[in-house]
Amino acid sequence: MSENAVPVRTVDVILNFYRLEVLTGEEAKHLTKSDLTPTPKPEAIQTVYMRVLHLLFRFTPECHFMVPLLQNIQHPEYQEGVTGIISVYVRMRQFLPMCFVYDFALNDLLAPKKQRTLFILSAIMNYLQFRKLRLNVLAEKQTKIRASLDMQQTYAKRVQEAETKIAKLSIIPPEQQAEASKLDAALSELNTIIKNEYKEVNTINDSITEWKSKVAEKTQKLAQAKMDVNNTKENITKLKSQIVESPEELKIQMEKMRKDVKNIKSAIEQADEFVVELQNMVHRVTHTDLEIQQMYSLLQELEIGMNDRKQEYEERLQLMAQDEKKQKELKNLCKEEEQLKRSLGMKLDKEIKQNIRRQKEKEAKEQHIKNVLGQCKQVHQKREEKADQIKEISRESQQLKVQIQSLKDVSRKQTEAAQAMYGTLSAAMDELDGRIEMQILNLKEDAIKMSANFPL
Repeated sequence: MSENAVPVRTVDVILNFYRLEVLTGEEAKHLTKSDLTPTPKPEAIQTVYMRVLHLLFRFTPECHFMVPLLQNIQHPEYQEGVTGIISVYVRMRQFLPMCFVYDFALNDLLAPKKQRTLFILSAIMNYLQFRKLRLNVLAEKQTKIRASLDMQQTYAKRVQEAETKIAKLSIIPPEQQAEASKLDAALSELNTIIKNEYKEVNTINDSITEWKSKVAEKTQKLAQAKMDVNNTKENITKLKSQIVESPEELKIQMEKMRKDVKNIKSAIEQADEFVVELQNMVHRVTHTDLEIQQMYSLLQELEIGMNDRKQEYEERLQLMAQDEKKQKELKNLCKEEEQLKRSLGMKLDKEIKQNIRRQKEKEAKEQHIKNVLGQCKQVHQKREEKADQIKEISRESQQLKVQIQSLKDVSRKQTEAAQAMYGTLSAAMDELDGRIEMQILNLKEDAIKMSANFPL
């Protein structure tokens, strides 16, 4: 006992535990401290052990008294009181190694001692407390498994909803498809028109710069021509005042001056034509600016639409990322679920095997009980026969008593014969005592054989 690691509890702790956890009804009320100390009562200890076996293995106390008897046994009624104790002894020998008690003996049932019974009861108490803790842990694990399965179902529903939303966002409805196709066609047309307009504007700007350079050159030439004309006029006025002019030279000069004026007029007309063309080009440029502004407003609207599309695309990407996260979580949950299913499968297989074993044991017990009941009927019949024999023997004994009383009167007269008869009777009693002792030894050997033949 000192080598084992089982803590030995006090009597009060053991008493309270077995009253609350093991015994029920009147048995819990009748169990007192005097049943355990200073000398434990065998009946109380046997009832406690029976209730422990009933709590753990569902082996009711009535089943201990229905152990099958061997066939062809003389006087089976003598073994009826032994069967219950031997059954409890065999079952406790099977159970107590789980409580780290390996030296359970028959004296622990028939003549229990205080320290020994306290050690065994504390070991059983330790095992029952450990069993209760493990059952609570198993119940918590089952609740966690159920919660995880519920979470998995909710996550699967959310993933399905997210997939449906993604499908809705990815699939454009037919009304918006027509609008989107129209917008795409308008965008392509606007892009081509804007490119052509930019090309035309660039060409117009190049031509305007060329025309401006030409106009600047013409204006410079006109200014120089005007300066030349003014200089010539001044020179002419000076020469008129100094020189008498000849008519031929004047004609020649006048013709030159006319030619110069025609050239200047033609240059002015060309400049006016260029200015008109420039005004027309400026008008065209303003018109193209208005068209470009309209195109710009359309482009802004298209940019707003594209921004909306970008936001939808970003939302779709976020939903895809959330979907990936959910899928990862689902994979992790599936792995956990597989592990839990494996553990549950192992537990269910164990439970199924245990149920099959229990069913087989039940069937065997039922068959066993039927056989025992048949044997009990036979035993009762034999018992009734023996009771009839005992009644007859009691009648004969009463008659013998009457005869003995009559013989006592005769024995007073015949003392010597009575002494001789007394010697013979004492010898016969010694022989009967020897026979009874031999019968008791035979009963013990039969009980040992029965314990060896009992099912473990």
